Amino acid sequence: MLEVETPHGTAHVHLRHVDDPKAWLVLGHGAGGGVGSGDLVAATEAALEESLSVALVEQPYRVSGRRSPAPAHQLDAAWIAVVGYLAANTLAGLPLVTGGRSSGARVACRTAEAIDALGVLCLAFPLRPPRRTGDAPSRLPELDAVRVPTLVVQGGRDPFGIPPASSLRTVVEVAGDHSLRADLAAVSAAVSTWLREVIRLS
Repeated sequence: MLEVETPHGTAHVHLRHVDDPKAWLVLGHGAGGGVGSGDLVAATEAALEESLSVALVEQPYRVSGRRSPAPAHQLDAAWIAVVGYLAANTLAGLPLVTGGRSSGARVACRTAEAIDALGVLCLAFPLRPPRRTGDAPSRLPELDAVRVPTLVVQGGRDPFGIPPASSLRTVVEVAGDHSLRADLAAVSAAVSTWLREVIRLS
């Protein structure tokens, strides 16, 4: 585990290495959870099987013991600082795929261009806050702004909704809700297939 200083506190990075990696996958957690959630574990194992090394990033607010997430600009700045550190010290010039679950997926989308990501993996992207009136803002513009191949793995009963596919965005529906716990094998399979294609095209 690495400790990385960011403009907003210390982040923790948990590394999973493979021999002769083809690329790196850097993943962030959801707003109130950690890097041990089932879908992040499934994505990690899928990446390792596809010969990608993995870095799981704990944002500074989680490291300090807070459950409520930091503001978006702080999350993004901390993420960029962590990836910059990894690029200079660990990634060894290899291609980078970034992503995360829920809030972490939003961070990955907003920062994809800044960190020169090859692709973005979104697990349970929170499209629209549930239990709100019809004028609740959609987060679709964050997805639409990504200019590299993107995979969204979404539970078919996710109360946040299901984003549409596009020319660069693949959307895979799996059984279950926002937690993606119902069919982790399907999550892993979707991630494996997409990573294989993204790396092939790189």
